[in-house]
Amino acid sequence: MILTIVGAPALSKATYKRLLGIIVETNPGVTDIGAEYVHFVKLTERLDADEMAVLEQVLKYGPRKRRHELETGELFLVVPRLGTISPWSSKATDITHICGLTKVGRLERGIGYRIEGTIDDRRAILGALHDRMTQAVLEDISDGKHLFERHEPRPLCQVPILSEGRPALERANSELGLALAPDEMDYLIDNFTRLGRSPNDVELMMFAQANSEHCRHKVFNADFV
Repeated sequence: MILTIVGAPALSKATYKRLLGIIVETNPGVTDIGAEYVHFVKLTERLDADEMAVLEQVLKYGPRKRRHELETGELFLVVPRLGTISPWSSKATDITHICGLTKVGRLERGIGYRIEGTIDDRRAILGALHDRMTQAVLEDISDGKHLFERHEPRPLCQVPILSEGRPALERANSELGLALAPDEMDYLIDNFTRLGRSPNDVELMMFAQANSEHCRHKVFNADFV
């Protein structure tokens, strides 16, 4: 069972003005925007009245509403990327359990944006509202149930460097979004060739993540070891 509870406004006055300005640059027909937090609660059992009151109190935070932000305009529901668990979710779920709400399996939070006026460039609006690396945009609040779907992990996939050479790594670089530079691909090809095997997709992803986290070393001309 999934509960949906709309919370407080999600934008400060400064953020509202900045975001509206960005959107109007590419969509001059947009007249206003609104945003509220939307909470999704996965329950193992139905809550009684007292438990529901406690849950609503836990999720009562932030500024008071001046008006209901989600009544008009086209909805863009920004949520954590599907298949992930956000830090907010982990902390909020712990808090509900401490408050005795053991029927709560997990909480997650999104932001429901309403865009009023004429939308000319939908892609530009999506770019302004979310980070596609860590977030997703849903078209309807009922789609929030997808946040709690569980999928079987995919098996490891070998990237056939030994048999196909550099084109195989270049293809994986594009498909996985690894953002590897040419010298980094040279490094991987040389080392896996010496090892006598091809890398798998997890090894390449871990290399790309570590490389990104420690990019400052490259700036200071550090060497791979």
